[in-house]
Amino acid sequence: MIALMQPTLPGFIDVRSRDQLEAEVLAADAAIKQQEAEVQRIEATLDFARTEFQRAQALSRTQTISAQAFDKAKFEVATNEAALASAKAQVDMRRAVRTSLAARLMDPANAAPSAEPTCCVRVLAPASGRVLKIIQDSEATVLPGTPLVDIGNPLDLEVVADLLSTDAVQIKVGAPVRIDGWGGQPVRGKVVRVDPAGFLKVSALGIEEQRVRVTIDFVDPPETWASLGHDYRVVVHVTIWSAQDALSVPVSTLFRKGNQWAVFADENGRARAKPVQIGHRNNRSAEVASGLTAGDRVVVHPSDRIADGSRIAQRGVP
Repeated sequence: MIALMQPTLPGFIDVRSRDQLEAEVLAADAAIKQQEAEVQRIEATLDFARTEFQRAQALSRTQTISAQAFDKAKFEVATNEAALASAKAQVDMRRAVRTSLAARLMDPANAAPSAEPTCCVRVLAPASGRVLKIIQDSEATVLPGTPLVDIGNPLDLEVVADLLSTDAVQIKVGAPVRIDGWGGQPVRGKVVRVDPAGFLKVSALGIEEQRVRVTIDFVDPPETWASLGHDYRVVVHVTIWSAQDALSVPVSTLFRKGNQWAVFADENGRARAKPVQIGHRNNRSAEVASGLTAGDRVVVHPSDRIADGSRIAQRGVP
């Protein structure tokens, strides 16, 4: 059981409404008495009709009564029996109306719930698990459909990352993911869903960004991330492309030369501009398709003072 729902206490009634309700209760009492008297009248009429019917039955055996008179006596009995049933139902209805009016007159001061109420509803958990969050942690009046607690299985976690839409279009379902930044060792995961619709989110700098939710499942066993809990912060690194023995350079070595990318390569201590063709890249490194070979030394963060043929300081060479 996760909650015990009790009915709310009745509200206070103003003087005018109380006087009106008390008058309606008196009218209901009078209506009940009137209907009870009607029941007694119909019962007397029914007794007389039954007596007349018994006489008609005795006369019919000696054939001293007409068939019409016999049928009329029988009809009177059936009619009065139905009228009696209707009158008794009217009494029950008027008593129920009187009870309803009396309940509306109930004083909240005299309607305090008992320590062990028997009128309450016990709210059971819909599934086994742990309480992750108590939304309504104290006694209060709640509307229908109001959430009370969040229940879940800590070992059935998934990661939901809000990525830029420009990055999300490059992510495929099944892509490997590295999860870190949560306080423990990096954990492996994989992409299981990329939402087909994005949403607008304002960054901490006040910039409006179009984001897409990406759902990630864990690949490593739960023992490696057992201390990770619900709504924890993590950093995800999604692999959108990979290759064996790919030649890459830091993106800070690249600069534009005409319509091509180029780098300053070290040749005998002097910077030589070399055009390169770039393949896949991210915000850290770029794949070099042609223009460089493994082992070439390039200048990181080349300044505007470096030109083709300039001498290279050792600190500028990675």
